[in-house]
Amino acid sequence: MTKDPQSRASTRVWLIGLAPVSIFAALAAAFYWGLWNKDDRLPSTLIGKQIPEFVLPPIDGRGKGLSSADLRGEVSIVNVWASWCIPCRVEMPLLVELAEADTVPIHGINYRDTPTGARGFLQELGDPYDHIGADRNARVAIDWGVYGLPETFVIDAQGRIAYKHVGPFSREILERDILPVVRKLQSEGAS
Repeated sequence: MTKDPQSRASTRVWLIGLAPVSIFAALAAAFYWGLWNKDDRLPSTLIGKQIPEFVLPPIDGRGKGLSSADLRGEVSIVNVWASWCIPCRVEMPLLVELAEADTVPIHGINYRDTPTGARGFLQELGDPYDHIGADRNARVAIDWGVYGLPETFVIDAQGRIAYKHVGPFSREILERDILPVVRKLQSEGAS
């Protein structure tokens, strides 16, 4: 049995009218999921891979720069920061505390900063870094896949990136996510 032309036209109008409603429902569902989804980790394609080869000069007033060679031989943390980065100020007390506990060597990549700004930041908030490299043109940060500041990496003794945290970390994140990776890698290296 065939439908009459008027019936086919009304079906077509109904389907055309349903399309915007369907699109709106899909967008609303995606928005709702994004609003309540608590998993804000950004994936890194460098996890498990060797750190990029680099050599950075020290910031003015510091004797040691940072190179990929400095990140081999022991488990370490690399923190990408800048004096103009407000969230970097938030996590700095935890980095200083971690350095004072001598749990793991901490190295810094100072991102697109002025020498005066970097020195002032460290004088004001403390200096947890064993080595700091000045990445003034952001080339190294780009090679490391840095999204924004601060970012913290855990590096294994072979110079591979084992973990990446984007944004400032809290004590909870440090204890729950970062330090377990450090301890696991340190225990693997001791055995």
